[in-house]
Amino acid sequence: MGLLGILLGLSILVWLAYRGWSVLLLAPAAALVAAGFAGEPLLAHWTQTFMGSGARFVAQFFPLFLLGALFGKLMEDSGSVAAIADFMTEKLGAQRAVLAVVLAGAIVTYGGVSLFVAYFVLAPMATALFRAADIPRRLMPAAILVGSSTFTMSALPGTPAIPNTIPMPFFGTTPFAAPGLGVLASAVMLGIGLWWLARQEAAARLHGEGFGDPPALTADAAVDDPLVRERAVASRDFDPAEIHNSEESLARPPILAAALPLVVVVLVNLAMSFIVLPRIDASYLAEARFGGTTLSAVAGVWSVATALAAAIATLLALNGFRIPSIKATMDAGANAAVLPIFSVASLVGFGAVVAAMPAFEVVRDWVLGIGGGPLVSLAVATNVLAALTGSASGGLTIALDALGPTYMAIATERGIDPGLMHRIAVIGAGTLDILPHNGAVITLLAVCGCTHRESYGDIVVTGIVSSLAALVVVIAVGSLVGSF
Repeated sequence: MGLLGILLGLSILVWLAYRGWSVLLLAPAAALVAAGFAGEPLLAHWTQTFMGSGARFVAQFFPLFLLGALFGKLMEDSGSVAAIADFMTEKLGAQRAVLAVVLAGAIVTYGGVSLFVAYFVLAPMATALFRAADIPRRLMPAAILVGSSTFTMSALPGTPAIPNTIPMPFFGTTPFAAPGLGVLASAVMLGIGLWWLARQEAAARLHGEGFGDPPALTADAAVDDPLVRERAVASRDFDPAEIHNSEESLARPPILAAALPLVVVVLVNLAMSFIVLPRIDASYLAEARFGGTTLSAVAGVWSVATALAAAIATLLALNGFRIPSIKATMDAGANAAVLPIFSVASLVGFGAVVAAMPAFEVVRDWVLGIGGGPLVSLAVATNVLAALTGSASGGLTIALDALGPTYMAIATERGIDPGLMHRIAVIGAGTLDILPHNGAVITLLAVCGCTHRESYGDIVVTGIVSSLAALVVVIAVGSLVGSF
């Protein structure tokens, strides 16, 4: 009965979340269903297990959600993201429209701009370029996804994306875990994505297919869709409802001023990870008032948080005067972080209740017993949970909350670099989360004015197939030569 309760609770969560119900309501309800079937105390699991785990996630990662959303909103309202998009359009032009969209997405998201802010700016850019080049509009979502939601989210070393920060406390790693393997995985994802888009563009031209009719729904209108919002907030780190709660600058900053904050994110993150934090004496963290933790458990979060804070300061110094209302922009950015983190925390709470059920031992033993060793089983666990929840962040945290200590013990016992575990976990979580019910997919299609029927096939190849191929390469190379 306990295993049936887990499956039933998960089914309720997945089905109703896809129907647009709030995860804030669904996750505790689904957790109580699982606990009820197991004959476990309901109130104790709700207030202690569920809320305790969710609260720990908020305490650990809210600085990153807050600073990431704030930075993204400041980049948008200062005109910096649009300036970068305009620069790529000017330099590459309509003749290389796909490459321009992919590179623009990669630059802004690797630099720390929230995904939904990037979508909101990249969709109009892609519309203009694809119309000028007469490339089918149905390819726009896949082109945007390749640059913004694949290798810059899960593979490229140092990316400040939330999924890349989640394994750090579990494995004692930094955002630059397994950098060589990350670059290799990025090349695989980017290569397959660009190859497929070029193939589809050529096939469309051969069959005389052009841009087509203008979208029925503009990007502005899509952002205000309440169903898009409900599905979006549980999968990424920005609440789309805050997009229009401040005003964007009409004047664009020079490209160097627009791009410098992104460079600051990368450089400060690198310096904190490899120069500053390794040299400080953080023995005070062992004190009870600081949670009795270690530097390795918090260093990754500290690195990314400092990098984002430095980038925000740089942006305000260079471009703050361009923002019509700094107060409105900063309020919108701060508010945009709240619903996403509580939605993901609710998924984490659900996972904690499930992991506390006696029947979960069956699931754990099955996962750890998957053939191919711990690297393969870790990839399967993160893939499956991210797919079911429709959230890379939620699925990854559930998997590592339940199995992270076990995998860390295995890594120590077998001499596996925790950085390799980190990279495989993140790439795995960013693969099958791109299913039709994923909030980022739904939002991306909406802002591009496309449907699942028109564009999801290309998303499968550029998002899922490319990431699975990269995951296989990393596991194979990591198993043969270790982490690098």
